[in-house]
Amino acid sequence: MRSIGEMARDSGLGVSALRFYDRAGVLVPDRVDPVSGYRWYAPGQLEEARLLARLRRAGMPLADIRLVLAGWTGTDTDLVRQLLQAHLRRLEQGLSDARAEFSALRVLLDHRENPMTSLRTDTAVRLSLSGPGLAAALDAVRFAAGTDPELPMLGGIHFDVEGDALRLVATDRYRMAVARAAADGHDGSRVQVTVPLPLADAMRALLDGEDRVRLTVDGDRVTLETGDRQTAGQCLGHDFPDYRRLVRLPAGRRAVVDVPAFREAVRTGPVRAGEAPGQDGTPCDLSVLEVAEDGSVALAGDGADGRDLVAVNRAFLLDALTAGSGDRLVLEFGAPTAPLAVRRPDDEHTFSLLMPVRLED
Repeated sequence: MRSIGEMARDSGLGVSALRFYDRAGVLVPDRVDPVSGYRWYAPGQLEEARLLARLRRAGMPLADIRLVLAGWTGTDTDLVRQLLQAHLRRLEQGLSDARAEFSALRVLLDHRENPMTSLRTDTAVRLSLSGPGLAAALDAVRFAAGTDPELPMLGGIHFDVEGDALRLVATDRYRMAVARAAADGHDGSRVQVTVPLPLADAMRALLDGEDRVRLTVDGDRVTLETGDRQTAGQCLGHDFPDYRRLVRLPAGRRAVVDVPAFREAVRTGPVRAGEAPGQDGTPCDLSVLEVAEDGSVALAGDGADGRDLVAVNRAFLLDALTAGSGDRLVLEFGAPTAPLAVRRPDDEHTFSLLMPVRLED
């Protein structure tokens, strides 16, 4: 017999995924200890678990997986073969449709002007900022920066200078963080550059107490000076997406949370199995949130159901709560498919957005 931990190790499904498939009746343990609740799996269930993992990696719907598992050990494999073939046809048709759409999009890109080219400047921009203010802004967005080598334009922190403000933005597609720092010394047109993460981290390391610091953007080079120390480097040579389009969200339900208590509830509370976005189906833990009628937020248990539940990557939510840097934060809920906003109650310019994850059917 294998414990759930041993089964997770040997099958590649993950403990939270095994719990989910048990609740869904897809892969039920051979025995559950009536006292401790520990799940135990029979030796023959390992092959079934590995088959389940393969089907999920291939993106097969859960309803079809049930039938494949039910027919896998039978003498008549026609149903299993038909289900596999039908899913393969769906994948091939989906890929064909995606190729056609992407080809059309590339044509459109080839015929449109790049709107970001006018947002670089040949004249050096020199700003004076609060050192602690810039440090806080960097801390508020750093967690959301991308690390995907195939999307190098997201591998940094975007600096957007306009009027008396410097806005910092980071996103990895699945979460976004925005912060604002007051700035003096620039009254010209808007200027944008994206600072690579190593340079942004070097900047943060310099911000250890200086009251005022100087930031210079000169073409594609950026320099931060604090007292008699400085760090400088090249900006990324890629255009950052128009983040302002991405943060225009309709008003939703708002709930104020006590951060220490809510963080502990998220850390130790119930989770559901999900797949980490952009990581080839790697299992992850999801926190499922629901807003009660009195405006409080709770972690939904295993049996909770309803269209108003919002599921997010638990690790991402914990990162956003930490980056919020306060004892109280506002969670803003829209539709279940809309991003979850995490805002500071006293600063409308600093917030993060987390994309929801679709719950398993």
